[in-house]
Amino acid sequence: MYDFLDLTSAQWRKSSYSHTGTDCVEVANHPSPAVVPVRDSKNPHGPALIFTAPAWSSFIVGLKAGI
Repeated sequence: MYDFLDLTSAQWRKSSYSHTGTDCVEVANHPSPAVVPVRDSKNPHGPALIFTAPAWSSFIVGLKAGI
């Protein structure tokens, strides 16, 4: 569905639970609400994984439930 997403101007953020750790993931808001870009904070210029919004939402629900 999305062959290429331009993430050059994306504003990335870490979880508030990350504090000052270096082993974190970052997520970005994207103009398309259908996708959630995710990257490794240790490699900010590396590739990003692109999740569908429903898949990301299910992942977060599972985290909060301790699954």
